[in-house]
Amino acid sequence: MASMASQSSRASRFRSDAKELLCGHGEMPILRTSSMKDNPGRRFWGCVYYEVQDGCDFFRWADPEPGGVQQEVEFARNRRKITKLKARLKELETKLWVVAALCFAGWVGFLFLFLQNRYNLKHPNGMHLGYR
Repeated sequence: MASMASQSSRASRFRSDAKELLCGHGEMPILRTSSMKDNPGRRFWGCVYYEVQDGCDFFRWADPEPGGVQQEVEFARNRRKITKLKARLKELETKLWVVAALCFAGWVGFLFLFLQNRYNLKHPNGMHLGYR
């Protein structure tokens, strides 16, 4: 729930930021994502006519500066989540191996009983024909 609220407040902050900004054409900018090598995935406000019409170099970062305190807190939180998920995965793998071993033992037991019952059906008295 906290994540949803955080995303919602972040989205509303982006919308309100856009209303306050106007590019050189007098238009509201569009929220874009950088694909440049120096800032991959970083979000920014850019002119609606970016790469279509010359004369406007409107640009403003929407995300906080990389490497800031907020990003370090997020990295620490994600590291803790990853550690917990790895521990949970290891626990589930162990349980899976136990279940697989029990299933294998069950099939071996089933085959043993099945083959023993087939042998007893062929020899109703449980005696071999060659021995008297």
